[in-house]
Amino acid sequence: MLKFTPILLALLYAIAMYRFSVWRTARELDAKSSELADARLKALTDRMARALDLPRIRVNIYEIEPVNGLAAPDGRIFITRGFYNRYRAGEVSAEEMASVIAHELGHVALGHSRRRMIDFSGQNALRTALAMVLSRFLPGIGPWLANILMSLLAARLSRGDEYEADAYAAALLHKAGIGVGPQKSLFSKLEALTANRGGAMPAWLLSHPKTHERIAALEKLEARWSATQGG
Repeated sequence: MLKFTPILLALLYAIAMYRFSVWRTARELDAKSSELADARLKALTDRMARALDLPRIRVNIYEIEPVNGLAAPDGRIFITRGFYNRYRAGEVSAEEMASVIAHELGHVALGHSRRRMIDFSGQNALRTALAMVLSRFLPGIGPWLANILMSLLAARLSRGDEYEADAYAAALLHKAGIGVGPQKSLFSKLEALTANRGGAMPAWLLSHPKTHERIAALEKLEARWSATQGG
């Protein structure tokens, strides 16, 4: 029985962490957000809503300065105040902001937001159990090695989700008549927009693929669509 104690403890820890993360995230978003009211962006989200056969797409402003968009586990879509301010300043176009919203809709539609929170909680639990086991054989470096292994796993899972959400957004933008161009142009701006990012974001939202790889993946999609239409 003692051999399985770390695993049992890890499972209990994962359940507790998941429940706590859901509660803490919902409380934070409720306290610091309100519905976005912007006529130009609404015109674009209405086009996407029609493409999805939805009555409307609600977008919320999350009152923090880091430039980001996010999809909550409960399905709500958020744009940070910092990102919206860049749009208001003319650094980001309405169509580029629409591409962010489409991307976050992809995370919701594909179940990423809820799964990533579960993954994050489970990874923390597994990290704890792995550290316990490795410490028996590698005293002193067991926890360090467990942290490296789990960080690599988390990054790989997150990158896969980002590519899937990019593809969903591209298809939605294409169907809505907005096009993939704004999505690609925004990617080319992301590094500059997020260079001085401050504040704290949930850890399960932070890992993204490299910009040029994301653009290349979108161009492959466009080429495939063009070939299909041409045939």
